[in-house]
Amino acid sequence: MSQQARSRSATTGTARGDIGRRIAQRREELGFTRKEAAVRAGTAPGYLQYLEENPAAAPGIGILIRLADALQTTVAALLGGGAELPPGTGRAAYHPELVELSAEECRARLSTHGVGRLAVPTPTGPVIMPVNYSVIDGAVVYCTAHGTEPAAAAGTEVGFEIDRIDDALSRGWSVLVQGHARAVTEPDEVRRLEEQAYTAPWAGGERDMWVRIETVSISGREIAVRES
Repeated sequence: MSQQARSRSATTGTARGDIGRRIAQRREELGFTRKEAAVRAGTAPGYLQYLEENPAAAPGIGILIRLADALQTTVAALLGGGAELPPGTGRAAYHPELVELSAEECRARLSTHGVGRLAVPTPTGPVIMPVNYSVIDGAVVYCTAHGTEPAAAAGTEVGFEIDRIDDALSRGWSVLVQGHARAVTEPDEVRRLEEQAYTAPWAGGERDMWVRIETVSISGREIAVRES
């Protein structure tokens, strides 16, 4: 591929090699070996290795759907569609079914993500903003800067939500945590959060205030698509 073609590809679409990178990254996040992921997706480990390592690989929609299910993600996420396009613009599926998630399922999904939406009450009304978070000892924790709206959540009742949307298949799910936010100030606890947190604020800057959301309730819903 010429330099001009490479530049055009970078500005107009996602490189094919990104699919393999996303598959490998998601598999490693879940702690699956290549063989384990291949078995879950109903394919051969050698083919999965080919997808992950060959920049020219272009898997069909069938294997992408199976891989997305095996890796607890979406086709859109593997294709990188969520990085450039707003979600939720697709049509509803022909046979959607709204399913309530159990508390155990909600906690499992909560622990696989690193970005969520925090709803905070303020003197001028509720505010919702994205934050990087971790789940430690079953609680949502995040690090922010003093004087910010996420910091103002300390001492209030908040809502915290994560979701996953697959426009390709018109399905998705969401998990909602409601609880009391408090500032973490005890040095040993702060140190432990710093050691165990698996995400850091993308915004950068001086952020050294830890907030912990003590869960009062957790709930979730999923839009599943039946085959017929």
